[in-house]
Amino acid sequence: MILIPCLALTGLSGYRAAGGTPRGLAIVKLKRMRIIGINGICMLVPCAFFLAARAAELRLDGVFYGVQSVELLAGSVNLALMTLNFRDGLRIVRLRKT
Repeated sequence: MILIPCLALTGLSGYRAAGGTPRGLAIVKLKRMRIIGINGICMLVPCAFFLAARAAELRLDGVFYGVQSVELLAGSVNLALMTLNFRDGLRIVRLRKT
């Protein structure tokens, strides 16, 4: 529940830092943030609620592990995209210093 607002604030701060018309790496980062947000809201949050409910009922069957696999894959995609955004953010900072 804390992650989604933090991601939204991160995206908002990045958008403000990019200025009115983002260019170059800033556009790439903003597109990635959209994917990260959609993935979080449409995949990770529903999976988390489903898995929590199933675990509370001790229904650890094939469906549980299938949904858990989907959640791990979606989380890995988000982590990879956030890592790329971090890398590009460092590049942008280096470019601004020169």
